[in-house]
Amino acid sequence: MSTTTGNSTGTSTNGSVAAPTSTPTTLVPESPSRFRQLTAPRSRVIRDWDPEDTAAWEAGNRKVARRNLVWSVATEHIGFSIWSIWSVMVLFMPQAVYGFTAADKFFLVAVPTLVGAVLRVPYTMATAFFGGRNWAIFSGVALLVPAVLTWWLMVNPGHSLGTFMAVAALAGLGGGNFASSMTNINAFYPQRMKGWALGLNAGGGNIGVPVVQLVGLLVIATLGNRRPEVVCAVYLVLLAVASVGAAVFMDNLDHQTANPKAMLEVLRHADAWVVSLLYIGTFGSFIGFGFAFGQVLNQTFLAGLTGGAAPTPAQTAAASLHAAQIAFVGPLLGSVSRVWGGKLADRRGGAVVTLWTFVGMACAGVLVTLSARADDVTTGAATGLQLTGLIGGFVLLFVLSGVGNGSVYKMIPALFETKAASVPGPAVERAAWSRSMSGALIGIAGAIGAVGGVLINLGLRASYQGAAKSATAAFVVFTLFYVGAAVLTKVRYRR
Repeated sequence: MSTTTGNSTGTSTNGSVAAPTSTPTTLVPESPSRFRQLTAPRSRVIRDWDPEDTAAWEAGNRKVARRNLVWSVATEHIGFSIWSIWSVMVLFMPQAVYGFTAADKFFLVAVPTLVGAVLRVPYTMATAFFGGRNWAIFSGVALLVPAVLTWWLMVNPGHSLGTFMAVAALAGLGGGNFASSMTNINAFYPQRMKGWALGLNAGGGNIGVPVVQLVGLLVIATLGNRRPEVVCAVYLVLLAVASVGAAVFMDNLDHQTANPKAMLEVLRHADAWVVSLLYIGTFGSFIGFGFAFGQVLNQTFLAGLTGGAAPTPAQTAAASLHAAQIAFVGPLLGSVSRVWGGKLADRRGGAVVTLWTFVGMACAGVLVTLSARADDVTTGAATGLQLTGLIGGFVLLFVLSGVGNGSVYKMIPALFETKAASVPGPAVERAAWSRSMSGALIGIAGAIGAVGGVLINLGLRASYQGAAKSATAAFVVFTLFYVGAAVLTKVRYRR
């Protein structure tokens, strides 16, 4: 194992955000607590890691960071797939067999979203207490539980909605993996490469959403919509591979990347709340639509096939197949665009990219709203033009939300790099403070952003329960939020 490290700390300047509106007065202490001393990793530990030391970086640290990035992406990818597995399971759940309505199914995909959002806060601190490698192993093995229980429940229908929601909640464990993985990789890479590294790490994880949907599509296309256990079996194998890979190839760092004091300290900065709100608009949209897109398409196709009558098993299967054939495309493009968004933010600045992302999302929201409204006021199945507008607008929302995910996360280390420059004290302490604050906000913003996914699913559920039995009202609300986010970004960071 390479333990190449550097002993000097450099700083870099990034113009992606405006000057901070407030400055820190004290540095968060880095001395480990008694609990952390007991839980600190004992093996595969790299000490005195300094990514800003360019000589050490070129001498070997780059390869060490890249190796950890590769397996961090792998473990986070599987975590995202388990987190979003119920967006696929609902396509295997005809109402005649399981007894759940469309509104019930939106609850089923909202529950793991909420649990994953809440877990992102403790998962952010986990790498500091247990080590990035150790936590990657543990969090991967823990996902075997929801995978097995999902398998069992899906092949034994007849249980209550509450039982299904409890098992779906366990899938939320996969949502926490994002925070620990991002916090860990943030500590491995220098400031000049954080946008690319965090974008690649997050994009590789996000792509777990379309991949599990693609696996579901292959199962439905080849075996029909009555074999959901095949999807679970595939991911049991992948979980084992990712956990073993993390154990063999990843490393722990000896310094803290986030801690409870940093979590409290970062919340005193107004920018922490603003960035978190912006992340609701980007990541919240990505994960919310990722979980709901298939169900929205399923309801659209089912309404066109039945004309409002009770669906037959053949019609239900046909609608599920049509939805699965399209649903994975949006999350796939959104995952890929996150990497590009982080790299673009490295070049142009996080705030610039974020502003124009929200402008584009507002335009895409208008397209989706108009297409849905046109379908509402016409009888029969949606026309080709209406479906093109609906699906095209959704895909555009996915792509832009991915770009915004990368650019918003680029803003985080740049914000605290700027704030740290005004703090008196040695450069090494300022760098440690900036790293600790960035790691803390990555977790907090990730948690709050994921709550946006819950709100999207609940909004769609409420909209479908309305008199119009349509998602149009929810689309109007989402579009207005994107307009507000664009204005907020312009006022605060692009004055």
